[in-house]
Amino acid sequence: MKKLTMVLLAALLLLALVGCSKAPSTDGDLLAQIQSRGEIIIAMEGTWAPWTYHDETDKLVGYDTEIGQLIAQKLGVEAKFEEGAWDGLLAGLETGRYDIMINGVDITPERAEKYDFSIPYAYNRTAIVVSGDNEDIKSFEDLNGKHTANTISSTYAQEAQKYGANVTGVDDLNQTFELLLQGRIDATLNAEVTYYDYIKAHPDANVKIAALSAEATEVAIPMRKGEETATLRAAIDKALSELSAEGKLTELSIKYFGTDISQANK
Repeated sequence: MKKLTMVLLAALLLLALVGCSKAPSTDGDLLAQIQSRGEIIIAMEGTWAPWTYHDETDKLVGYDTEIGQLIAQKLGVEAKFEEGAWDGLLAGLETGRYDIMINGVDITPERAEKYDFSIPYAYNRTAIVVSGDNEDIKSFEDLNGKHTANTISSTYAQEAQKYGANVTGVDDLNQTFELLLQGRIDATLNAEVTYYDYIKAHPDANVKIAALSAEATEVAIPMRKGEETATLRAAIDKALSELSAEGKLTELSIKYFGTDISQANK
């Protein structure tokens, strides 16, 4: 009987080991977790045309939305978009609420300390937008002492503060232009292509570009920093490189911006 019991215990142990080999742990590897669940959770605002916004049928569309869908396809999973206010999106990466964020995020030294970034997939010049009759602001230096508005933790808010502007925090782009048109702020900083998209939708708006940054910033995909995201970052870099080589990034750029923002020299 004792010998039979030992044989049964050995068989159970063997079955347990075989079971473990069939279901390897995905702990510590975010890409493996994503592929195991079959979806990648992507954070974005959903209110920043033409990057990520809702069309007339309330469908979520935009340059970043389609890039997210194409990356998900490359990874062999579904894209699950989670929308929220800008200030909470990056924080959500740290807590693990989101896997990645695709929302026209510029790489800055401060962000690079807290997050890992993919290779750039877009390049962006910053525009100072003012009312059509404003002649006081013609350069970034002229922002000193002026009132601007942006989502408070955005690159544009930081840039305005760097030049001495008093920045009012807002939730989204629409509020920014409302404040500008109402004369409650002197200017706002935003992506040059975002301004052109706004003018396309509001051709009679009394706004103009007062100045443009000399150099373009690099737009990339942030994710949690650390070894957990190493394989995911490599897979996303590979996907973006393939999408660029296939002409998909250029195609989407032309579709949403009317110009190719996927190349640094454009």
